[in-house]
Amino acid sequence: MGSISGLGRVIPNKIVASSFVLVAGILFVAANLRAPITSIAPILEHIIHTFTLSNTQAGMLTTLPLIAFAIASPMAAALARKIGIESAIFIALLCIAAGIGLRLIDSVWMLYIATAVIGVGIAIGNVLLPSLIKRDFAARVAMMTSCYVLAMGIFSGGFSGLVTPLANIEALHWQGALGVFSIVTIFSIVLWLPRLTTRTMPDAGVAETNERVAPHSAKPSKVWHFSLAWQVTIFLGLNSFMTYVLIGWLPNILVDAGYSQVYAGVLHGWLQFASAVPGFVLIPILARLKDQRIPAVFISILGAVSILGLLYAPTFAFLWTVLVGFSSGGCFILGLSFISFRSQNALQAASLSGMAQSFGYSLAALGPMLAGYFYSSIGDWSGSLWMSALASVCCALVGLGCGRNRVLPHF
Repeated sequence: MGSISGLGRVIPNKIVASSFVLVAGILFVAANLRAPITSIAPILEHIIHTFTLSNTQAGMLTTLPLIAFAIASPMAAALARKIGIESAIFIALLCIAAGIGLRLIDSVWMLYIATAVIGVGIAIGNVLLPSLIKRDFAARVAMMTSCYVLAMGIFSGGFSGLVTPLANIEALHWQGALGVFSIVTIFSIVLWLPRLTTRTMPDAGVAETNERVAPHSAKPSKVWHFSLAWQVTIFLGLNSFMTYVLIGWLPNILVDAGYSQVYAGVLHGWLQFASAVPGFVLIPILARLKDQRIPAVFISILGAVSILGLLYAPTFAFLWTVLVGFSSGGCFILGLSFISFRSQNALQAASLSGMAQSFGYSLAALGPMLAGYFYSSIGDWSGSLWMSALASVCCALVGLGCGRNRVLPHF
């Protein structure tokens, strides 16, 4: 009896330890899905000075990952079907680590290549991590989603605040400062290694569901034929457009307003911290609302007002930055929710998600380059900030459509 009792204690302990490692692995994967690209913005002036870049060329460092998102996102599921979702996420981490390493090479072209490689890795992780959470935490999807979005915000925000002081250390320079994040990535790889013993085909269950709920459905491309699908896509795209203009250029905007580079980097970190908060506020209440028009309009307009606040009342930059971050994160959560709320089955949700990510990130990719171009042409950030505010206003208008309580027709 004693040995049986002992065994009973050991097995639960092993289960708890295994669950802890799984959750830690997911959170550390999430930690890599934003910081390696957003940490460039606070030290962009160092990079511009090193390689004598124009503002448009510098904007490409934010645009390239978005192009990679648009191209690689549709391929992530195919990779997971071929080698398993765990191995695909491992490859995503290796891509991010390789890109961080390539940035240490003193070449502008290698910097661009490294940024694209990091973008591919992040795109794979962005697509597959929610699938893993839905499979392994089916009863706690909302909580785990909020936790991994928070992990993204904490690591990206924290590193944005650290990267400028690190870059000012002569022994590191800006390249070494960016390379410091490899510590997190390498730890994440080590933490993920035990998961490679599992090889799961993520779409098997989805395929069975599709056969049951929509056995005679047309090809997934049919989703492009419906205005509701375009409204959801444009809502996410406009929000990403605004978000990545601010992620790419906020430190430069704040420095031009009279703030130090270090403080601008800290506020850039707060932008990302704030973007992680809405998940805990919105996710529990969205499903209880009759429709989502009010939050879609209110949060979008809040973003527009806050962006113009940065332009016309920069003294309150901390307040405006936090509100813009909250608006950005809130619209992102709403957009993801629309994908579920506006689709009737798994096939439609997958098709709508692929459309929204591919087209949405393509639209967002224009933002940082246009912002850099407007700054070079006008000589200040007014054009770029008005452009971002207008994107948020348009997001509110589109939100009136996709926020209504309706779903895509069967196809």
